[in-house]
Amino acid sequence: MGCTKDDASTSPPPAETADDHGHDHAEGETHDHSVAGHAHGLGPHDGVVADWGGGKYHVEFTVDHDKTEATVYVYGGDETTPAPIDAESIELSIVDPEMVVTLNAAPQDDDPEGKASRFIGTHEKLGVVQEYEGTMTGVIDGTPYSGDFKEEAHDH
Repeated sequence: MGCTKDDASTSPPPAETADDHGHDHAEGETHDHSVAGHAHGLGPHDGVVADWGGGKYHVEFTVDHDKTEATVYVYGGDETTPAPIDAESIELSIVDPEMVVTLNAAPQDDDPEGKASRFIGTHEKLGVVQEYEGTMTGVIDGTPYSGDFKEEAHDH
């Protein structure tokens, strides 16, 4: 996918079949998502997905360059079902341009009281339109989790 303007749609993702992997291809077009040990495709919000805790949780990184805003969504093991956590914030570390952004809890409509599956933060350097690479870290029930991610350019 790469970095494109994210409309921050809150509509649910379309139902997927076993052959789907998160996005459409032109007829006859395919490509391999198993890059260097990373078998995650794009997340429900077209962001890059990282693993937290050996598949127990997954986190999806998206960025809206116009708003200089990053959003991270927390999912369960299936990479699509929101997994609200009891955390006030998570940290986003970007390699280049170097920055650390605190993403604060921004509960979605279905998140229970006191928990959030969405975290949002802003930083002026997020206005740079590029493919980002970094780490998302957080603590769930006293256990620290960390996941590395790298956006890849996609033609669709």
